[in-house]
Amino acid sequence: MVKVGIVGGTGYTGVELLRLLAQHPQAEVAVITSRSEAGVKVADMYPNLRGHYDNLAFSVPDVATLGACDVVFFATPHGVAHALAGELLAAGTKVIDLSADFRLQDAEEWAKWYGQPHGAPDLLPEAVYGLPEVNREAIKSARLIAVPGCYPTATQLGLLPLLEAGLADSSRLIANCASGVSGAGRGAKVGSLLCEASESMMAYSVKGHRHLPEISQGLRRAAGGQVGLTFVPHLAPMIRGIHATLYATVADRGVDLQALFEKRYANEPFVDVMPAGSHPETRSVRGANVCRIAVHRPQGGELVVVLSAIDNLVKGASGQAVQNMNILFDLDERLGLSHAAMLP
Repeated sequence: MVKVGIVGGTGYTGVELLRLLAQHPQAEVAVITSRSEAGVKVADMYPNLRGHYDNLAFSVPDVATLGACDVVFFATPHGVAHALAGELLAAGTKVIDLSADFRLQDAEEWAKWYGQPHGAPDLLPEAVYGLPEVNREAIKSARLIAVPGCYPTATQLGLLPLLEAGLADSSRLIANCASGVSGAGRGAKVGSLLCEASESMMAYSVKGHRHLPEISQGLRRAAGGQVGLTFVPHLAPMIRGIHATLYATVADRGVDLQALFEKRYANEPFVDVMPAGSHPETRSVRGANVCRIAVHRPQGGELVVVLSAIDNLVKGASGQAVQNMNILFDLDERLGLSHAAMLP
């Protein structure tokens, strides 16, 4: 049984971690922390978890208590894991970070996009980027795992087969992506209010979004060189979901793209390459740790369109974190994650 600690369990990714781990046969949540909610029972804050965590209460973060766990998840704002990760690693505890603290390998680039100095640059060289479809072998022996962001997960999984095969013009990539409102977090923000977000859709951060350098970093690895990426995120009037419409120029019109994608993901339990002509919907992945992908070549031209859909809180965050934990502790990768999506 894997003894689990969670730092920052009051946000959407934290409660999603709790939901998934409640049905995990080989994991037990022993500690969950929140400075602002210390003493409050988890089931009192989240009624959906009644009957699963009735004796578990939030506590103030304590390195000794957390260090007694086998693994600690950080479901915290950016910058928090910098302060505690090193001490936990020294105690022999594995760290799986859902924030962006260790996703970028360049500390100066991280500081530029996140508006503060990187608090643990010495840990960056050993941080493993937790995209299992790319780094499964490295994850197996990692001490520190950086769980990818939601937009980066959907975008990279959609473009990887084309770039790894050297088929796409890597200088002309476009990611046009939409996210549900839960991607903005649980904190009170005017833009997330029902009257602001419902029955409306808008692009934002067109000049540059924090996930841009993370996506570019992953695509450079796949392409083996520089990439030119235009990334435009949108806020969609829904609670959960990421829908990515990805564009790449592929001059070779004779290649069987459907076969390429099916072969690349044939052994991936959480990537579903849909039949030719399909259009994946966000509702088809709601609550599930799966990325559904469809590849199109409109009018048989050079422009290829890849559609990629995930649940931003599951495959885009907490589900992927649990998937990493399973790999890390040599468990069946699907444990706690094999449930079907919710419809309607």
